Amino acid sequence: MKLILIDSSGLTASVAITEDDNLIAEYNVQYKKTHSQTLLPMLDELKSMVELDLHSIDAIAISKGPGSFTGLRIGSATAKGLAQALDLPIIEIDTLEGLACNAYGYSGIVCPMMDARRSQVYTGAYTFERGENGYFLKTLIEATPMSIEEISARLNELSTEHGLDILLLGDGIPVYLETLKELITVPFSLAPEHMNRQRAAAFSFLARDRFSRGMAIDYREHAPEYLRLSQAERERQEGIRNRGANY
Repeated sequence: MKLILIDSSGLTASVAITEDDNLIAEYNVQYKKTHSQTLLPMLDELKSMVELDLHSIDAIAISKGPGSFTGLRIGSATAKGLAQALDLPIIEIDTLEGLACNAYGYSGIVCPMMDARRSQVYTGAYTFERGENGYFLKTLIEATPMSIEEISARLNELSTEHGLDILLLGDGIPVYLETLKELITVPFSLAPEHMNRQRAAAFSFLARDRFSRGMAIDYREHAPEYLRLSQAERERQEGIRNRGANY
């Protein structure tokens, strides 16, 4: 099975090509450019470097969200355009599950956090359970926007209940690290730099599993999953409420 994998949900733009359980190529960039400037050139360069025949691809795997509204739209449009042009299905991957996959096989609780602004993070909690063909991801907290106070309390409870340490990763960690140090009272550590940001290649095993279980969808069915309203929509609703309050 040959896949193109894309993640543009956060600060990092990431593209990978895998075949079965082999990583053929990957390109990850976190720099001062928008994903609209980087994503397609990155994919085109990988295609040229490995002499990829696009018609040999079986599916496109895309990080569906949550994450940056602009980043998700760019990734979604790229995946849908490729899928339509090549007549391929799309495999949707939850962003936080994909981020947790960086810690494949970790023996404790993996907690990715993406900065969602307004003192919140997009977050979830996961463990890796051993199965017949390696590890599979088990969800302890579903992906959701949450305050730092709430996720810290939940992690304290989970760690105590399961007797497991915590691994934190994601772009929300440096933003709220000092607060997390104060609120998390159980043992925790921070993922190193090579595994603390989105990396499309990391969720290849999830994509293969979902494809084999018939969970790929037609490109027309795919849409980003934001989990909450955009800033413009929130401001619009607040404006409507404020106008209503003045009557």
